[in-house]
Amino acid sequence: MLKFPSKSYEDCGKYGEDYFDQLAKASATVDRAALQRAADLLTGAIAGGATLYACGNGGSAAIANHLVCDCVKGVRTDTTVKPRVHSLSANIEIITAIANDIAYEDIFSFQLESYGRPGDVLIAISSSGGSPNIIKAIEKARELGMKSIAMTGFTGGASAKAADVSLHVDAHNYGVVEDLHQSFMHLLAQFLRQRHMPDERLITEKKF
Repeated sequence: MLKFPSKSYEDCGKYGEDYFDQLAKASATVDRAALQRAADLLTGAIAGGATLYACGNGGSAAIANHLVCDCVKGVRTDTTVKPRVHSLSANIEIITAIANDIAYEDIFSFQLESYGRPGDVLIAISSSGGSPNIIKAIEKARELGMKSIAMTGFTGGASAKAADVSLHVDAHNYGVVEDLHQSFMHLLAQFLRQRHMPDERLITEKKF
């Protein structure tokens, strides 16, 4: 996919038009079968009482934290499912302690050493796919007997190759990539919610 933007814009409306066009083209590159594999991993983990862990840096950290809300509050609403979800990006005290005393690249993997158990699932979010702390977290998850889902953009980096499921966006603009990672988070949570509603009629009656 071409780099965006590739020229200067005088009109924000025109920039928005082209941005939305890039967003649509990028969404078309997403592997739909990979979305199903991700949903299967999450469904199996939740059914087995396992814990889902999410992590990311910067804007991806915000998506990881938001994912907890959409799974714990969203998936539980109108269902009997009670997901166990934790963001490794949420506790600034432990993050800064690890970064300061050990290394920034260990901020997620070090936490997983305490929390992670076989059968748990890591959702690692990185636009570049090349963040050392994300790669190390995926490697640690495998070492602990966990499965992993990587949300990546640009070329996918090592994260896309290392994870059990790769949700890759073929785009080279951070905003476009993060918008679609946010969409992954929303659609997976909504998919799980509607699948676990006891009465299909609730789907049309409730807000999603």
